[in-house]
Amino acid sequence: MTYAVIEQPGAEPLTLAQVKAHLRVEHAEEDDLLAGLVSVARQFLETETGVCLMRQRLRLYLDRWPKDGVIPLLRGPVQSLDAVTVYEVDGSPVSVPVADHLLDGDSRPARLWLKNPPAPGQAINGIEIDLTVGFGEAGADVPGPLIRALLIHVAQMYAVRGTFSLDQQPAAVPDGYERLIAGYRMRRL
Repeated sequence: MTYAVIEQPGAEPLTLAQVKAHLRVEHAEEDDLLAGLVSVARQFLETETGVCLMRQRLRLYLDRWPKDGVIPLLRGPVQSLDAVTVYEVDGSPVSVPVADHLLDGDSRPARLWLKNPPAPGQAINGIEIDLTVGFGEAGADVPGPLIRALLIHVAQMYAVRGTFSLDQQPAAVPDGYERLIAGYRMRRL
């Protein structure tokens, strides 16, 4: 089960103005750095929790259908099922009708069931499922604890900017970060 981003978010959950106000930065010399730190903080949080903050499109690759027919979607919240494609032995794509499907996009993990999906001919990555995920298109759609976690994480990375460059971030996770994101982590046994 592999996920790939096929359409990046149109915006970050934090605006430059929010970050500068939080850090009490009044100059514009480090705007590019701050924008980069916001992106790093978002990507780190999404990796840690499996939650996609902003609306984006993902592609899930599967080798085969689950035996019980229910596909766990480990990235969410899932807004919509966009397309399902199965590849034949010769590599030709077959579009699977998604009219008769059940999608529980709000549960953790989200779950998808398709009626009579065809077996893939390719042994590896023979199934592609395109999904739209995220809380919405604006930072206001993202839950408050996650926004707060992003702000304190950006502040931590900004504080060590002279020691660790942007490509070496995140260098540290601030105190309180884990508590803020705990309710959004997917626990695994």
